[in-house]
Amino acid sequence: MASTSDIRNGLCIKFNHDIYKIVEFLHVKPGKGPAFVRTKLRSLTTGRVLDNTFSAGHKIDDVRVETHNYQFLYAEGDEFHFMNTESFEQISLNKNILDAPGLLKEGTSVMVQVNTETDLPLSVDMPSSVILEVTYAEPGVKGNTATNATKSATVETGATVNVPLFINEGDKIKIDTASGNYMERVKE
Repeated sequence: MASTSDIRNGLCIKFNHDIYKIVEFLHVKPGKGPAFVRTKLRSLTTGRVLDNTFSAGHKIDDVRVETHNYQFLYAEGDEFHFMNTESFEQISLNKNILDAPGLLKEGTSVMVQVNTETDLPLSVDMPSSVILEVTYAEPGVKGNTATNATKSATVETGATVNVPLFINEGDKIKIDTASGNYMERVKE
């Protein structure tokens, strides 16, 4: 058992007969009335996101999790296959457990959180950013923009990302996995 003071991003809790991961939280102390914690929870079984408010001092059931390093091998339909880098055991996970499945490149290292009671994978923590090559980008036309013009580009994993006009096919770009936004061009 934990209380609302133990809430942090990434904490897995049992709530409404399901296991949820805390995506965001905000501790609010209003001028009048008791303090409370406003949270955004993502279901680890369905991927659904819901907002919930816990009153201060409320007891929550936390789930004991272990974090293991896995390497992404390949995707087959909605199943994504990973290999444990220590024991070389392979697991397959459904697409809805992943935060940004479109940005996963073969060979990428990820952290998989496993429930210690049931030994079932709960969630996959991707690296904060990935470097991918642009496979298709429309040509950018200079002169028809005021500020911050973007165009859509397709990267090697098949995902579509909005990029600045100067990005061309073959360029490597850094993408934020949390938001899916372009960060910068990578020069090698």
